[in-house]
Amino acid sequence: MERIAAVVVTYNRKELLLQCIQHLLDQQEAVCDVLVVDNASTDGTAQALKQMPSPRLFYRNTGENLGGAGGFHFGMRWAVEEGYDYVWIMDDDSLPQPRALAELWAAHEQLNGEYGWLSSRCLWTDGELCPMNVQRVTPYKDLAEPVQKLAPVQMASFVSLFLKASVIEQMGLPLRQFFIWTDDWEYTRRISRVLPCYAVWGSTVVHAMKSKTIVNIATDVPERMFRYRYFYRNDVYLYRREGLKGWLWLLAKDAWHSVQVLQKSSDKLGKLKIIWGGFCKGICFTPQIEFCKSIKRK
Repeated sequence: MERIAAVVVTYNRKELLLQCIQHLLDQQEAVCDVLVVDNASTDGTAQALKQMPSPRLFYRNTGENLGGAGGFHFGMRWAVEEGYDYVWIMDDDSLPQPRALAELWAAHEQLNGEYGWLSSRCLWTDGELCPMNVQRVTPYKDLAEPVQKLAPVQMASFVSLFLKASVIEQMGLPLRQFFIWTDDWEYTRRISRVLPCYAVWGSTVVHAMKSKTIVNIATDVPERMFRYRYFYRNDVYLYRREGLKGWLWLLAKDAWHSVQVLQKSSDKLGKLKIIWGGFCKGICFTPQIEFCKSIKRK
C-alpha cells in the first residue's frame, strides 16, 4: 500500500502545532502519517505530543534550531528514508481543511502522477487568500484566481506542498543553508524547471499566521531584522539562475525596497546595509544540493 507522510516543522508554537496535527489526523477520504520535526522548541512541545497518542504520529527533535529550511530538509529526508511514497509538507500554523489531502490525491490521479509537485489554495483566517502563499505562474507573477481546478504554476510556498518521494530523490532536498525564507521558492522552482507543477484549487489550507501582511523590511520590527539578511542573500541565489531577467528583477526589487526604507524607516543606514549586504553575499553564495534515498521502500 502506498504511504503518505505529512511533514510538519515546528518551533515554539505548541498550541498551533496541536491544531495542525489534529486537522491532519482528521482528513477525510485519505490517510497520512504525521512526522513532526521539532527545531528544539522550549515551550513543552515534546511533552504536549505525549498527551496526543496516535499510531500515525511520529516525533523527532533536531537538537538545535535549523530554521524552516533546515527543518524541511531534515523532515523530507526522514520521510524518504523511511520509505514513504508521498510527502506532504507544511508549517505548524497550517490547518488543512477536511478534504485537503483527498483533493490533492484526486489531482495526482487525474495527472497520472505526471507532475513535479502540487500546491493547495491557502487562505488566511478571514477566508481570503493569504498573500504570502499565493503561487506564481512565473518567478515574477502571482497566480490570479484560476477558473480551472488545476492551474500550471512554477513556484509555491511550503504551506501544503505535495510531491512524490521519487521526485525528492531525483531533485534533491531543500537547501538547509538558506535557514529561513526563499527556501520554498528555490525548491519549487528547481523542480518546475524540469517537471510540470500545479496549484490545486480544490485543496484548501488555512494559514493561521498572526498577520497576512507581506513582510517588509521598511516597517518590520527590529527583532526580526536578522531574518532579512537571509532573505536578500537567498533571493540572489534564486533569481541569478534566471539569467539577465533575474538580475534585473533583483536590482529593481532591492532598489524599491531601499526607497521604502528611506521613506518609512528610522534606522535607514542599518536596513540599507542589510539589503545590499545580503545582495553582495548572494552573488557568491553556493550551497550544495544534498540527496537522499529510501532505505525501506519496497
